[in-house]
Amino acid sequence: MRVPVVQHGTRRRRALRRRALWTGGEALVTVGVVLLLLVVHQLWWTNRQARAGAERKVEALEREWGSGGRGGEEGGDGQGAAVSAGPAEEPANEEPARRQRADQPQSPAPDPTPSLAYAILTIPRLDLRVPVAEGISKPDVLNKGYVGHYPGTQQPGRAGNFALAGHRNTHGEPFRYLNRLDDGDRILVETQDAVYTYAVDQTVPQTSARDTGVLRPVPRSLVHPARGYREPGYYLTLTTCTPEYTSTYRLVVWGTLTSMRPAQDR
Repeated sequence: MRVPVVQHGTRRRRALRRRALWTGGEALVTVGVVLLLLVVHQLWWTNRQARAGAERKVEALEREWGSGGRGGEEGGDGQGAAVSAGPAEEPANEEPARRQRADQPQSPAPDPTPSLAYAILTIPRLDLRVPVAEGISKPDVLNKGYVGHYPGTQQPGRAGNFALAGHRNTHGEPFRYLNRLDDGDRILVETQDAVYTYAVDQTVPQTSARDTGVLRPVPRSLVHPARGYREPGYYLTLTTCTPEYTSTYRLVVWGTLTSMRPAQDR
């Protein structure tokens, strides 16, 4: 009977293969854990950190303005509640009032300081209350959980297009559910001097990231020309990325100004 002879070289090769497989398995597990931690950091920690910072900034602005609480409330509606707002009720003299504002000369307001929060955006339907800062820089504005004002577009309450951008995912994701807004939903912009109420009236579910027409003084999509406005007015534009967890396209929500109140009435 022949006894197989196992050479030392064969044993060494087998041991090296086992060691390589074990090392490779450990490396894969390590990479998997690191990737999981990165996902947790992006989807959970950045949201928690940015939301907390945004809430503190809203409270700081309220203290600075002396509002003493959750400003921007209308008709007793608590803006912190998840309330689906109905169509905005415009006063009977709304159109004459608009024409009067448009006819009156407006002194140019000083430009806000870049990256500085200077307003509060409230969307009752989304239970959202978030700071508005000048600029759309990711590290200085958007990644802090703020909403950013597009430089070169108009300021709130003034004739033209007040355009804002916000993250849909991660870093506070203030515009996560922007697609849930319906025509007539109220959007409030609160500044140190006044509270402006806009009503949603148009949406572009998906357009190109280069569709600059949505930011024009009279906003109109260059990709979807049927979407937008044809006459000068008082407009609000909200933009965010779509689909979720991508930055391929943009979701756009438009509203028009329906009322403005002095700050002391908040």
